[in-house]
Amino acid sequence: MREIDRLYSAYEKEVLLAKEKGFLKDNSVRTYLLHSGNFIKWCRGNFVPGNKNANKHSL
Repeated sequence: MREIDRLYSAYEKEVLLAKEKGFLKDNSVRTYLLHSGNFIKWCRGNFVPGNKNANKHSL
């Protein structure tokens, strides 16, 4: 996981740099970081895709 964390940190910096240069808008930055962050959580066993919606349907 250390390598994944290192790579994610580099990715995050690259996304933020692209925003600073005007290549990405705020919504795009949020989307890029949200989804990549969810992948990291999934790798750690802390995220289940669709789980939020699955809980709504089980009521």
